[in-house]
Amino acid sequence: MAPIDPHSFTDSTQPSTSHISLSLYFDFSSSTIHASALISLTNPHSGPFFLDTRSLSIDSVIDPQSKTPIPFSLSENDTIKGSQLSVSLSNHSSFIVTYTTSPSSTALQWLNPLQTFNKAYPFVYTQCQAIHARAVFPCQDTPAMRIRYSARLNIPDQLSAVMAARHVERRRPANNEAEELACGNSSWSAPGRMVEEFVMEQPVPPYLFAFAVGELGNREVGPRTRVFAEAAPELLDAAAREFAGTEDMIKQGEKLFGEYEWERFDLLVLPPSFPYGGMENPRMVFLTPTVIKGDASGAQVVAHELAHSWTGNLITNKTNEHFWLNEGFTTYAERRIVEVVQGEKRAALSIGIGWRGLNDEVERFKDNMEFTKLINNQEGIDPDDVYSQVPYEKGFQFLLRIERQVGRPTFDEFLKKYIATFKFKSIDTETFIDFLKANIPGIETQIDLKLWTEGTGIPPDAHEPDSSVYKMIVTLGNEFKNGRILREDEVADWQGQEWELYLKNLPKSIEASQLVGLDSRYRLSESKDYEVKVAFLQRAIAIGCRDYYNEVEKTLKEIGRMRYLRPLYTALVQGNGKEEDKVFAKRIFSEAREFYHPIAQGVVESILAKHL
Repeated sequence: MAPIDPHSFTDSTQPSTSHISLSLYFDFSSSTIHASALISLTNPHSGPFFLDTRSLSIDSVIDPQSKTPIPFSLSENDTIKGSQLSVSLSNHSSFIVTYTTSPSSTALQWLNPLQTFNKAYPFVYTQCQAIHARAVFPCQDTPAMRIRYSARLNIPDQLSAVMAARHVERRRPANNEAEELACGNSSWSAPGRMVEEFVMEQPVPPYLFAFAVGELGNREVGPRTRVFAEAAPELLDAAAREFAGTEDMIKQGEKLFGEYEWERFDLLVLPPSFPYGGMENPRMVFLTPTVIKGDASGAQVVAHELAHSWTGNLITNKTNEHFWLNEGFTTYAERRIVEVVQGEKRAALSIGIGWRGLNDEVERFKDNMEFTKLINNQEGIDPDDVYSQVPYEKGFQFLLRIERQVGRPTFDEFLKKYIATFKFKSIDTETFIDFLKANIPGIETQIDLKLWTEGTGIPPDAHEPDSSVYKMIVTLGNEFKNGRILREDEVADWQGQEWELYLKNLPKSIEASQLVGLDSRYRLSESKDYEVKVAFLQRAIAIGCRDYYNEVEKTLKEIGRMRYLRPLYTALVQGNGKEEDKVFAKRIFSEAREFYHPIAQGVVESILAKHL
């Protein structure tokens, strides 16, 4: 066996998948999908063929022409990779797998009506990054592979479906469709069902497969952008206002990086349990409702997901060990877009917050510095457990270092050429470095490229931001120790980012009374901006200020975004002499667990296991 990815059973000696045709029957009563996948290969193959699966019940593997069974076996479950499906092919170029997903699928969150906005209908959505597509359909689940796909979603007729793919039609199921698709589901054509058809014509890595099914509405916000969310007018209107500037961002992205290749750039605001800020699924970005802040600043997350349309979706990291190629480039691209659309001050604040975050992450990994490298070894490691800001912020700093060396005009030309050269390909860091050296001759004598990509920690030639707004806020934060409370005229024009940067730069050794005094004046613990609120609550926990534990509990029970869960749970359980806090954290998790997405459940469980 010649594996190409530490997180996949995919074998490099076997052909790659060229297309998957999925038929998915949604059974909300059992939180399962009964499905068939017609898998087409780039060329015929004889012998074993390996696919990744996780908690899928495989019913059969069938020859699509003769409809005869094909032998298969399923390995024991590996805690990280799942189970290897081995299919015994005889000069086959395609085969059909019929299967059923598990109610505990790590990629799917099934919400009952009471967990939705309108509390009337159920809802289900996917989150396939990093290695969870295999929990929805059998596939070569590595970003080294790119597939085209089509999908038929058979759903209750009161609901509608969206996908990170082109919508073809919504129709009644045909009578003999179940037999044709070999999914053999007798309920396929039952009354009260609809079929929504989608097609993805560009080759994408499996982690970008995405759908959502529920009671959905939408608002038009631009010539190629519609905002979707649960069908609640106030939610849709707030989202449409927050993201009104999206078309300006797309145009700016095109100026910097070349043509937008995906036709549509729609946005789906998911229920509060969505575990990420945003997920860059092509044609339909998935977003947490916490980015709707009421002042358009949440659009920075949209700028990040938009930038992925070039860096990540067009050019993809070959494995998760090179994740910085997705996220470092995208963080750089996001800030370039924000600089033009929202102004230099907003971009500078974002860079400052990122710098603080990078320093915090290096501290977090001080016992395992491997994960402060841009290229890191993830053999035997669950990528969800080591997800951090390092690939984003250290990757950003690396690209900024190159830009400083060669000048922005030269770097912009390089970026355009890089994207045009590698679009629709998956690459590793070595490929990028070779391209960099070939196109900017002598760069390796000016920057220590090996130190940046393979060294631990923050290289000495990384730059702490030096913008005036960053320096002013850091200085104000440092002065807090001496009892200096901000004057109202100093913060009159502050938005969430200014407050977030200020809170992250407060000295470690402050008194609880000082924090309470700051909050009584500016109500930070009640902020509608979760970046501000969580930065404040994290600080309150760190100094043992129990006045705010009710707010901590409320926050952990209403939001499932891991960016907030991770620091709050970690602050509660790390360190000695915090038995009361540990009991408190354990109780909240036991009460909130069912609200969280399975990926977030796993992350919180690993935090508690490490410290309890």
